[in-house]
Amino acid sequence: MGKNRPRGIHKKKVAGPQFPRGKTEKIVCRSPPSAAACPIVQSKPSLLAWITCDGVHIDPASGKHTILGVFSNIKARSFPVVHPYMVWFLTLTDVQPGVHKIKMSMGLDPTNPGELLHREFESQSPLHRINLINELRNLRFEQPGDYNIVIEVDDDPILATSLTVS
Repeated sequence: MGKNRPRGIHKKKVAGPQFPRGKTEKIVCRSPPSAAACPIVQSKPSLLAWITCDGVHIDPASGKHTILGVFSNIKARSFPVVHPYMVWFLTLTDVQPGVHKIKMSMGLDPTNPGELLHREFESQSPLHRINLINELRNLRFEQPGDYNIVIEVDDDPILATSLTVS
């Protein structure tokens, strides 16, 4: 480092279309504060993707997911109707390390949806993306309408949406 420059501040010559004569640009490098000075920030899990589909194939060689038969509504000739099989595919991030619970509920009454599924999953790091494949079998729809869906992680809602059944 040069004389009279505080620690952590460096200068370098930058050339290019914006700085044709090699203008000096200041770069500030700071070491991270100690853990005591910086409290841990815990964010709420984020939902990156939610897809209703017929199935998900996982390639055994690459681990890549292939989503099959995406749909956003269900049509029936008569009611009640039973939908034999569907998958709700979710991708989460910002999930703190450890074991967590996901709960999925659905119903015509948005204030009182019925629980469809609950299960545990594990997060290694908030930086990881977690793909969850949730199979739903023999869902019964008594009448046409917009069925409200609520998805919660550790009792905190992360998605409120609907599925139209007509």
